[in-house]
Amino acid sequence: MAAAGQPKLIVEADAESLARAAAERVMARIAANSGRIAICLTGGSSPKKLYQLLGSGAWCEKIPWERVHWFIGDERFVPENDPLNNMTVARKTFLDRNAPSGHIHAIPTTTENPDRSAEAYARELHAFYGAESLDPARPLFDLVLMGAGPDGHTASLFPGYPEIEETGRWVVGVPKANVAPFVPRVSLTLPALASCREMLFEIAGHDKQPILTRLLNGETLPAVRARSNGETVWLVDQAALPEGIRGGR
Repeated sequence: MAAAGQPKLIVEADAESLARAAAERVMARIAANSGRIAICLTGGSSPKKLYQLLGSGAWCEKIPWERVHWFIGDERFVPENDPLNNMTVARKTFLDRNAPSGHIHAIPTTTENPDRSAEAYARELHAFYGAESLDPARPLFDLVLMGAGPDGHTASLFPGYPEIEETGRWVVGVPKANVAPFVPRVSLTLPALASCREMLFEIAGHDKQPILTRLLNGETLPAVRARSNGETVWLVDQAALPEGIRGGR
C-alpha cells in the first residue's frame, strides 16, 4: 500500500502500542493547528484504549481543550444513556471530565427517526463549518478516526447499502445495520468523512485478520473506499496482520 494516493500502512506490535501511536497522531494534528480544531471520533471497540490514553495524565494535560471540538462519525439510533451509544462511551471515557460541554457535538437520537437525526446533525456541521458545501481547500475536520467492521463497513456505511453511494448529503440515516447490533444508525457520508487533513483507521486484534486480508487485497468495500482528501493511515497491530504480510513505519 505504498503507492501514491494509497493509504499508508503502519504496523505496531500490539493493541497498547497501537493506541499510543494513535494518540501521538492525534496530538500531532492538534499541534499543527493553532486555531479551532475539529476531531471526528469513531465508535466500536477499536478506539477505547486510545480514548483512555487521551483522558489520562500527561496526554490529557497536553490537549488545549478550549480549542478542540469533538464530533462523531456515526451513531446507533438508541437513547443517550444506552451503552450502545457511541458518543456516550467517548464522553464517559474521557470527554465529560475534560472538554467544555459546548465542544462535544453528539448526533441527536431523540428525533422521530434516523433521517431527522441526520438532518439535525448536518445542520450542526454546516453551522460549525460556516457553509453547506465543502471546500477542498478547507477541510471540515483536522482528524477523522475510523474503524473497519467484519463485513468491511466503516462508520455506518455498509457494503451494498445505498448510503455508501451518497455524494450530496453530509449525514444520512441508515434504517437497518448489516451487523450486530441490529439497530438503525446515523452516519456521516464518504464526502464528509473525506473532508479532513488525516483519516486514521485503527485495526487491531486477531479477529480483524480476515477483513484486513480483504481490505489489503483491494476489495471495493466501504473501508477501502473511505479516503481522506489529505492523508489516509491504516494503523494495524501484528495480531490483525495477515500471514505473510510485513508492514512497518
